[in-house]
Amino acid sequence: MFIERLTDDFDPVEAVSSFLSDSGFDGRIFHTEETIFTVSDASSAVGAPEEEILKSILLRVNRGEYFALALMSGVNRVDTKKIKRMLGASHVSFANPEECSEWSGFKPGGVPPVGYPEQPRSFLDEDLFNYSEVWAAAGTDHAFFPISPAELMRITGGERADIKK
Repeated sequence: MFIERLTDDFDPVEAVSSFLSDSGFDGRIFHTEETIFTVSDASSAVGAPEEEILKSILLRVNRGEYFALALMSGVNRVDTKKIKRMLGASHVSFANPEECSEWSGFKPGGVPPVGYPEQPRSFLDEDLFNYSEVWAAAGTDHAFFPISPAELMRITGGERADIKK
């Protein structure tokens, strides 16, 4: 189920930008010299509290049969058992960096909520809806964009859920 996207001509930021444009999202992608690899880094780079930093976590379902996305507030941790129950799956685990890169083309630190070869089933941490805007990676650890949780739910086709530990 892997789709090789790590080719010389794959541009991760362009993949996100194209998806955003095609979805009717009218925001823009920002670039920074500072890394946004960690929540703390991202908070510093964008000038927003850690709670408002979006973590996009790629999950392996049923040992790689397919993938799902947990879209989390920066201070929360995902509860894979809750997601496993919601999916009716036998197994849910974190995709390792190689699986993430090979399947999606995105490397950890820049994993976005959109721009995939096929949008994974997406679960939005209900705490995101406490904020008018959250800050998402846009394909690399130097690109990001602000988006409202409601708009994020719309463009991902995701569902608001209690998925934190």
